Amino acid sequence: MEFETWLAFTAASVAFLIFPIGPTILLVITLGLSNGPRIAPIAASGVALGDMAAMTVSLAGLGALMMASAEVFTVFKWVGAAYLIWLGLRTFRSARDVSLRQKQTASRIDTLRAFRQCFGVTALNPKPIAFFIAFVPQFISTAAPLLPQFAAAIATFTCLAWLNAFFYACLAGRMGGVIRSRAIVAWFKRVSGTILMGMGLATLTLRRSSI
Repeated sequence: MEFETWLAFTAASVAFLIFPIGPTILLVITLGLSNGPRIAPIAASGVALGDMAAMTVSLAGLGALMMASAEVFTVFKWVGAAYLIWLGLRTFRSARDVSLRQKQTASRIDTLRAFRQCFGVTALNPKPIAFFIAFVPQFISTAAPLLPQFAAAIATFTCLAWLNAFFYACLAGRMGGVIRSRAIVAWFKRVSGTILMGMGLATLTLRRSSI
């Protein structure tokens, strides 16, 4: 991948990651607000690994298969939607357990669960996978070996995804340190849970032609 092409790909990736805020960043903000800045590298790593997996399967052909096969797309869509709805319900219900003491003494199990949640929400979202299959080839030259170009694209996007998620998690974590009201944190969890469930339901309406 030529340097100019890489710069264009980087700029486009930044725009894609920042706008709009989707379920992944919403989850990262919720985790940061509830657990503080310490969760930021864990959440960001889950997001980055999820994006790496999504890009890899897209470029390996799953994205194209999803676009060509209604059955594959439907299965993947239902799995992703079910996970979002389940996670939204869990986030909504966790609002009643919010306390400053819990936020300060989160266990190792909590961090592992945060990693799994961030990875799952990112990797199981069918829309980014379909986007990657249409997005990345625009910056790939068929006159050069494909594997090094794919590797550069995946590495670049994964690093940018990590930085983006880390920023949001840290920002939310700092805000959580300022916000001492349990009612405010609980309210945000209920709103986030509701939005995640809504995004899950919206995922069910996706069609191959709409992505």
